[in-house]
Amino acid sequence: MTVSAHPLQWPAGRPRTPHYNLENAKFDVTFARARDNIIAEVKLLTGGRWGTDPLTVISTNIALRSDGLPLARQRAPDDIGVAVYFTYKKRQMSFACDRWLKIEHNMQAIAKTIEALRGIARWGTGDMLEAAFRGFTALPAPTAKREWREVLDLLYANHITTSQLRDSFRRAAAIAHPDRAGGSHDAMTAVNAAYEEAKKALGFE
Repeated sequence: MTVSAHPLQWPAGRPRTPHYNLENAKFDVTFARARDNIIAEVKLLTGGRWGTDPLTVISTNIALRSDGLPLARQRAPDDIGVAVYFTYKKRQMSFACDRWLKIEHNMQAIAKTIEALRGIARWGTGDMLEAAFRGFTALPAPTAKREWREVLDLLYANHITTSQLRDSFRRAAAIAHPDRAGGSHDAMTAVNAAYEEAKKALGFE
């Protein structure tokens, strides 16, 4: 999935905050500091260096510096939303905020959110981490094929057992079944295909 750093590319499927619900934040931070805080938090979470992954982007309606980052000391745009994209454990994540009246405060809110998730990664259990990150997975393009880990809700699971895979398949199948509200034949086909692909990838019979 290709992401635009400018203009703002809001994550697919993520609702926007109505203008009448915008609030003043209590962050005491400059635009440059908030931008740098995002970079620092992403680097700490991913263990990488900013700029080595082309999918790592801060997307805003602020004009860019020569290195592709938003430039400080500009007039605030009409749309003060911010979206941050990066790769975590081979999945593209998207964090977005447009709740606050100042663009630097929306950036700082994202940095603080990533900081909090780093705490879960360090101190939480595997299921807590998976649940926390699930809502931040960037939606694929409509034509993109979802990998089996995503279809079976096993994105962050390690050392998957046969019983764990079977239980995940049953949960996914119950949701996708065409006899259930929201299910369909296509969804069920995708779940079955993901299950077979997972068994093959994991060496299960």
